[in-house]
Amino acid sequence: MSYPLFDVRVSTPRLELQGASDELLFELADVVRAGKTHAEPLPYDDPISLYEPDPDLRVAKWLRAIWRGRGHVDAEKWRLYFVVVVDGRPVGMQDLCGVNFSTFGTFTTFSWLSSDLRGRGLGREMREAILHLGFEGLDAKEATSDAFVDNHSSNAISQTLGYEPNGADWATRRGEPALLNCWRLTRDAWEKRRRDDITLHNVEACETFLPLHS
Repeated sequence: MSYPLFDVRVSTPRLELQGASDELLFELADVVRAGKTHAEPLPYDDPISLYEPDPDLRVAKWLRAIWRGRGHVDAEKWRLYFVVVVDGRPVGMQDLCGVNFSTFGTFTTFSWLSSDLRGRGLGREMREAILHLGFEGLDAKEATSDAFVDNHSSNAISQTLGYEPNGADWATRRGEPALLNCWRLTRDAWEKRRRDDITLHNVEACETFLPLHS
């Protein structure tokens, strides 16, 4: 790969997070075009390309957003994009977002999974994989997450994995106000539940190409 961050991978017994190269994104585009990112109740806050009703324009906006995100790398904000691969098939995305990481060691996560694979525990597996990268691979101190109060699956994953409630916030989805649950996971809490069957690959690229230290 000409861009070493594409070589960063996280492997679990059920799936792999692979750096979101254009080749993988183009494979995953069929899922986006088919509307398999959609869920009820609506899970995403505004603005997001996945709410675009026209399938081809939705893919175009989605790709452009990822390309812009790749190019925004500074101490206050950066984002690692991963494609979730199950049995050799790209089925979703799981991102790790550094938030003032070099100062506070904090990150948050974002994910979606193809609708035909939900309800099988893969959402939790994805989250555990990205937490392992953040804490074990990048030496983070804290992870955060948020989800609309009616997004029961995401909130349940956070609670099960040891996150603590961290207040509430407001956001809009499709222009309508909606309440978010906020969650916080400390390194100590993660250590108590850490798994020994998750493998990191080529994480040293993050040290070189991301502002991890002040």
